[in-house]
Amino acid sequence: MDNQTVQDAIKKTTDDPTDAELYALIGQLLLVGFEGADTDPPPAIADALARGDIGGTILFRRNITSVEQVSALNTRIHQLSENAVAAPFVAVDQEGGRVVRLKDPLTPIPPMRAVGDMADLRLTADVSEVIATEIAALGFNLNFAPVLDVDTNPENPIIGDRAFSNDPAIVTRTAGAFLIGHHIAQVIPCGKHFPGHGDTLVDSHIALPVLEHDRARLDAVELQPFRRMASANIPMLMTAHMMVPCLDPEHPSTLSRATIRGLLRDELGYEGVVITDDLEMAAVAAHYEIEEMVELGLRAGIDIFLICRSEDIWQRARKHLFALARNNFDDLIRVQRAAERVLALKESLLGPKRRPWTPYPGWQKLLGCEEHRETMARIEQQASGPSEDPTELDA
Repeated sequence: MDNQTVQDAIKKTTDDPTDAELYALIGQLLLVGFEGADTDPPPAIADALARGDIGGTILFRRNITSVEQVSALNTRIHQLSENAVAAPFVAVDQEGGRVVRLKDPLTPIPPMRAVGDMADLRLTADVSEVIATEIAALGFNLNFAPVLDVDTNPENPIIGDRAFSNDPAIVTRTAGAFLIGHHIAQVIPCGKHFPGHGDTLVDSHIALPVLEHDRARLDAVELQPFRRMASANIPMLMTAHMMVPCLDPEHPSTLSRATIRGLLRDELGYEGVVITDDLEMAAVAAHYEIEEMVELGLRAGIDIFLICRSEDIWQRARKHLFALARNNFDDLIRVQRAAERVLALKESLLGPKRRPWTPYPGWQKLLGCEEHRETMARIEQQASGPSEDPTELDA
């Protein structure tokens, strides 16, 4: 669709949308993953993209066999969404270190701790631009990075050297420089994991972490980077599946109105898009059905629900969001406002240009090129040592 059509969709907030209009809005609230590594997405994903039932996809290592294959797959994802109201998000976790989905022939990326230790903001922006330029060449437009957590607990099983530092001021400064490189390459950065996963003892893929700090400590440490990124208008933030009793003793942060709407939106003034971490992670999936999660999340202020594997789960989420919006006028307004934020982000940073996206000639030459490797080598030469944990993670 052309630019005016997108603008009309952003402004459309009718009190009584048709079923088709409502489902189109709900589609923008869903970003999903799938199984298989082919040059076409599975039929259910292909149909959903073509109909606008989902607003984008996320790829993992399980979806990738080669750069040629992933380029062809992403090309097809973009083509399938050509007639949807906006371009699809095509997302990946390409942080660096032990959280990368794309390896050789792309430029190897050191852990972000090594970047933070450099204390060189210009070089940080260059590193970020290398990462974003290479994934953009493959058709990705959304990267779930940077990590904004402050690594204050050496026993933390999930963050560690993914964080820029154990000092919130260094995390904040380095993250700000990281945003610049992604903006240059026109890839959307998404900071994570709000309100701060750095001092937990449990991996939220496995169980629900609890952070027992009081509010004064959160303000002094965990919230510092998020407060600054909110004021810097980072386009997207991801929530953490964790309990923070001083903020909300009943619900994990992802599903907490006090944490998302009260703290992030109202107190920190954040106006960008809020996305959940994967709703199939045990931290929340072991305690809530998907219908409960989207209901609580929508009312808490979530804009996008990330569901990384199961078609049944995202289909149930889609149906329940429709039922909520049809049966409760306040929920209809919440769906509309969330969709407007997502569409506005797509319009402002992706826009109608080169839609559908296609690879440009010579894209292979960018991947792992000498200039990019030299940028990374400047960090590796000064890194204090190897990654703390070589295990690859799903972020």
